[in-house]
Amino acid sequence: PLHPTDAVNVDVAVDAIGAEHVHGVSMPSRYSSDHSKSDAALLAENLGMTDFRTIPIEPGHAALLDMQAPSFAGRDADLTEENLQSRLRGMTLMALSNKFGWIVLSTGNKSEVAVGYATLYGDTVGGYSLLKDVYKTRVYELCRWRNTQGSSPVIPEGVITKPPSAELRPDQRDDQSLPPYDVLDPILEGYIEHD
Repeated sequence: PLHPTDAVNVDVAVDAIGAEHVHGVSMPSRYSSDHSKSDAALLAENLGMTDFRTIPIEPGHAALLDMQAPSFAGRDADLTEENLQSRLRGMTLMALSNKFGWIVLSTGNKSEVAVGYATLYGDTVGGYSLLKDVYKTRVYELCRWRNTQGSSPVIPEGVITKPPSAELRPDQRDDQSLPPYDVLDPILEGYIEHD
C-alpha cells in the first residue's frame, strides 16, 4: 500500500537527487487495494520518475505460508502472517539494493517506531530512515504542504484521506491496534520530548 510516509520519502528523494535517480517499487499483496496500487503509480508519474516497477509479493507470501503450514497447524492466523508481508517487501527492496547499489529508505516514522508498529526486518529495512524523527500527524501535514507547492498537487489525495492502514488483512486499519494518531502523537511527544 502507499502510505503518506512512503509518499513523503519518495517526494523528498526526488526533490533532493532528481526523479531519474529514484526507483519506485510497488509490492502488492492479496490485500492491497486497487486505489493503493493506482495511487503509487500516479505518485511516480506526478513526480516524473522514470523507473517505477511493480513486483507482486503474493507468490512469496503464498510460498512462506505453505512452508510454515506444518509449524502453524492448529493456530489461527495473526500478526505473524501479517508481518510476513512486510518482511517480504523489505527483502525484495534489499535484493534490489544489493543488485543495483541503491539505498533503501526505511518506511517507519517516529510514531510507528515508538510503539513497535514498524515491522522489524520489514518497515525497518533500509540504509536511511528519513522520517525517523517525524510523528505520523506531521507526515500528513507534510503531504498537505507539499501539495500546495508548485502548479498542481503531487501526492494523490487518496493517500492523505484514506484511513491509515498497512493493508495486511481484510479491512485492516491502524486504529484497530493503536489510538488514532491525533491522540497518540501528543502522548508520545510528551513522553519522548518532554520526559
